[in-house]
Amino acid sequence: SSGINAEYGHIEAAIAAMSKKHTEHIESYDPSGGADNRRRLTGLHETASIDQFSSGVAHRGASIRIPRQVAADGYGYFEDRRPSSNADPYSVTNRIIRTICLNE
Repeated sequence: SSGINAEYGHIEAAIAAMSKKHTEHIESYDPSGGADNRRRLTGLHETASIDQFSSGVAHRGASIRIPRQVAADGYGYFEDRRPSSNADPYSVTNRIIRTICLNE
């Protein structure tokens, strides 16, 4: 049980780190530097607002969504729902790794 709680703690720590770099992530998640995402991330229609970071369990309108089963199990993954469909996956991965693993 303590191992499971530690795993979920890593998820929470990763999300906390990402919350501090919201603007940098928005810029990296869109080849137009955020302009395309500004039209999409309105806070309506199950999207987060581009201007505000949010996270939540089973919350489809959050920037970062934690699946309900992950919260129940205490381990697993989370979904960053901010990258645009035309985002460069290497730029997105680079920004996530720099934030979570390298504390940049």
